[in-house]
Amino acid sequence: MEKIKSGVIGINSLLDGGVNRNSVTTVIGAAGSGKTTFATQFLRRGLETGYDGLFISLDENREQLITEAKEMGWYNIEDYMDAESLIFIDANGKNFSEFVREEMPNFVDEWEGSNTRIVIDPLTPIIWANENRYTQRELLMLLFKEIKKIGTSICTLEEHGITGDLSGQETFIPMYLADSVVHLRFVRNNSTTQRELEILKCRNSKHSNRSHYFRIIRGFGIIIESNPDSRSKNKKTTKNIPKILKANLEDRLEGIPKAAKERIHKSLERLTDKDFEKIDISYLVEGILEDYSEEDSGS
Repeated sequence: MEKIKSGVIGINSLLDGGVNRNSVTTVIGAAGSGKTTFATQFLRRGLETGYDGLFISLDENREQLITEAKEMGWYNIEDYMDAESLIFIDANGKNFSEFVREEMPNFVDEWEGSNTRIVIDPLTPIIWANENRYTQRELLMLLFKEIKKIGTSICTLEEHGITGDLSGQETFIPMYLADSVVHLRFVRNNSTTQRELEILKCRNSKHSNRSHYFRIIRGFGIIIESNPDSRSKNKKTTKNIPKILKANLEDRLEGIPKAAKERIHKSLERLTDKDFEKIDISYLVEGILEDYSEEDSGS
């Protein structure tokens, strides 16, 4: 199975090298769990190495996406849109059955074989718009079949019901049809709430079978913690972490695309020690380098 790098620091090794090319991954989670952050990291990673990106929104408009992306440190997202390497399709309020059956196939005819990175955010309106389970399954099967012709996709799905148990009716069919499923959730640990990620399935590939804590840092996005003991290794206070990170990366960014290098430097300029509290710095450096290793350019 050919792999592509995800853009999410630390998750490639959990997926035996990255996301399966020409597959559909569904990222499930409650509101605020990091689903859109995960998806936009995946898009940004491809754009920085020359691949086109397609963002299909079933819930938000273009301006909302831009605002949220900039809040998370993707400051130059509009440059990609202006260059038309990132295409935004606003399907909010459309007849989803008509959109999937009629508009998507026409769009795919133009883009087929382009190895584009696609995000559909979120799938939930398609589920809610059709009470009939057979119709839901048929529409999602058709949608997934069509977008695989264009490239590799991340689809987000809002989790409802009892958060964390995936018992809601909206989760079953997308989980069944997707090639891979990633679950993001909040967990209580003593007196604090932490974020946790679990890979529930990944067809035709090995994957991690345990849960992993993760953090979200502006400019870097989701960062998977190296292991359950990584926090205890970083109990001592370290000062000037962004400066230390920059120094550690300085001589090792030679093979990283210019756009990614500029983004990393700009992000570090806006961050403080507090942003990196209890993060394993050496692990973060290696994670950044690993995500940009051994992948051809899309240009």
